[in-house]
Amino acid sequence: MNPVTRDTRRYPDKSNTPVVRSSQPIALAAATFVVLIAGIGGIVLWRAYGGTPADAERGAVTRQLQARTVQASEQLVEKTKGLEATQQESIDQLQMMQEQLQSMRRLLATQQADTKRLSDQVSTLKDAIDGLRQSFASTQSSEQASPPGNRSIRARAHASRSGHRHRRRS
Repeated sequence: MNPVTRDTRRYPDKSNTPVVRSSQPIALAAATFVVLIAGIGGIVLWRAYGGTPADAERGAVTRQLQARTVQASEQLVEKTKGLEATQQESIDQLQMMQEQLQSMRRLLATQQADTKRLSDQVSTLKDAIDGLRQSFASTQSSEQASPPGNRSIRARAHASRSGHRHRRRS
């Protein structure tokens, strides 16, 4: 006997019981596996489509809740769109008011400049009037201080000047 090769001969069992070798264990395991898969599938189908009345009621409640959620979501979308429109209108109104405010500020600045210019003109006129009053007062005081003969000449000259003024205006 060659030690490299293996002995493939069959020796009878010493217990005198015949050795049964068949394909039945594979078929039995396959059948068991098919039964397990069928059972699991049946349970899944029963839970999905059948079940107890409580399961059916829970499914109906779940569908109602989903419908309410969808409806609430749609309402929120509509309200959000309404708020966006209102916000845009408010922004537009605010921009218009800002433009009006800027316009009013420009008008106010123009009016203030005009008021200052007019105030300066009034001040200039007041100074001119004060100068004329002082000139007139000094003329009158010099007339009172001058001899009586000179007064009549000055009075006549003054009268003739005021007569020329009245003629020019008419």
